[in-house]
Amino acid sequence: MTCSGKQRVVASIGGMTLPTRPIIAPSILAANYAALGEDIAKVDNAGWIHVDIMDGHFVPNLSFGPDVTKAVNGVTDQILDVHLMIEEPEKWVDEYIAAGADCVIFHVEATDNPRALIEALKSKGVRAGFSVKPGTPIEDYLDLVDIADLVLIMSVEPGFGGQKFMPDMLDKVRTVREYIDEKGLPALIEIDGGVGEGTITKAAEAGCDAFVAGSAVFGKDDPHAAVDKLKELATL
Repeated sequence: MTCSGKQRVVASIGGMTLPTRPIIAPSILAANYAALGEDIAKVDNAGWIHVDIMDGHFVPNLSFGPDVTKAVNGVTDQILDVHLMIEEPEKWVDEYIAAGADCVIFHVEATDNPRALIEALKSKGVRAGFSVKPGTPIEDYLDLVDIADLVLIMSVEPGFGGQKFMPDMLDKVRTVREYIDEKGLPALIEIDGGVGEGTITKAAEAGCDAFVAGSAVFGKDDPHAAVDKLKELATL
């Protein structure tokens, strides 16, 4: 399944449509699981919905799987940004594509051949993204930016929500931004971890296009207004 048929789109990249930047991607990890559909409806102004998949092995936590991804896809027309924090992601990507993922992001640390996985994802009609943990040098993987649709910079250790933003990770963002701009590449830069009103402007200034926000959205009394506020702060 691709982004065709998804709503709120005004641009195109990698053959798929995108909402206006800056893109806010509320993470359902911070939503009310007992009222997930209702919470997602409250952020229909976001553009993307971020789905964190954790296997308890690659990261020390368990979260959602293909069934929840499919359920989320059934209640929103927004782009599903699926972040696989799992070992051997190449074995599982087809399940998430079938469940409705529009963008599949995997960790370079979890696979032996990230380039092949990016190419495989793109051949299946979804946007392909890769992510690096805070301790992984982005310089080792810049060549992947040439073919990827998205680079996700982790500004916390993956595995749990509610962690404190690591400002030194913005150096990675700047490195990728410079690489993209110098080569004229279409890839987007996304950041995940500790993103909120106090950090999103700095991330935008460093070069991010998309911002994963969990408690900064779903932890607010008015998630819809929280998304609008984050967009305002990220608009330079």
